[in-house]
Amino acid sequence: MTQIEQFADPAVLARPHRWPPGDGIGVFHDVRLAVAPEAVPAGTLDARLAERYLSALDVADAGGRAPECRRPLVRYRCHTGVHPVQFALAGLHAHVAHDLVLAVVDTCRARDCEPVALEGEFERAGDLLALLEERIHDDLMPGPDLLRIADPLAYLVSTWNLERAREAAWTAARVLWRLRELPSAAEEFARQTDAGAGLVVRFLLTPCR
Repeated sequence: MTQIEQFADPAVLARPHRWPPGDGIGVFHDVRLAVAPEAVPAGTLDARLAERYLSALDVADAGGRAPECRRPLVRYRCHTGVHPVQFALAGLHAHVAHDLVLAVVDTCRARDCEPVALEGEFERAGDLLALLEERIHDDLMPGPDLLRIADPLAYLVSTWNLERAREAAWTAARVLWRLRELPSAAEEFARQTDAGAGLVVRFLLTPCR
């Protein structure tokens, strides 16, 4: 059974928590689990997005070399100066800027289709990401009694925008698909996209306390 097929069972995503309380990787995973659908049909973009996420999770858990966009999360995962909402947004950005881009290409390759054929599924995946963002703000953002408008945390959170991140991911996926006949160029573009996402993740993890 593949990871995609396994993910159709919600118990797979709910496997035992392997991180101590406050661990930055676990913070995002808890939110991801809270909004995960009960079942994801195998072969869909949603399923491949889940597979990409689970693969990244396994690498981080095993101490392997994570994609560049997730290295700041691994490095600062226990930093006491970083708020839970920062860990969650950083994890969400890596999920969009890395996992979603590659999931689109994976799906196109499996179906031998152009990205335009996935526009509907991409929008549905975007709905899940929007739920994730909403849950992060509702559950993890400090209340107004603890957060002033000039607080650095308020500034950091307000600078990140899910819609722009999704648009960038869609553009990157289409470019990467176009470069499939040029492996060296595709690899370099993927590397640069990953590095750019890593810069955003590192910014979101700026200690604020």
